[in-house]
Amino acid sequence: MKRSVLTRYRAMAYVTAVMLLVLCTCMVFKYGFGMGKDLTLVVSQIHGVLYIIYLVFAFDLGSKAKWKFGKLLWVLVSGTIPTAAFFVERQVVREVEPLIAGDAPEPVNA
Repeated sequence: MKRSVLTRYRAMAYVTAVMLLVLCTCMVFKYGFGMGKDLTLVVSQIHGVLYIIYLVFAFDLGSKAKWKFGKLLWVLVSGTIPTAAFFVERQVVREVEPLIAGDAPEPVNA
């Protein structure tokens, strides 16, 4: 697996998680204080598009890492739970780093 697959996933995980937090803040202002209706609409649409891109990159990473369906589903859903993507991203990086081509130690011929 190439490092770029993991890098794309990591970037989209962070962007999606931050946009979800921004969207949650906008929702609080919209429904709690009755302001920011237009901003909430724009932020929700941007988050929706970014989440679709996140799904594509996460699925690509999961298929190349040969994850089981349950793990893949958890990674895909983590983009919809505020702050979950930050924690899942760290766990995914720890598991996928050893699989990246070029990081594996070369066998020693004796």
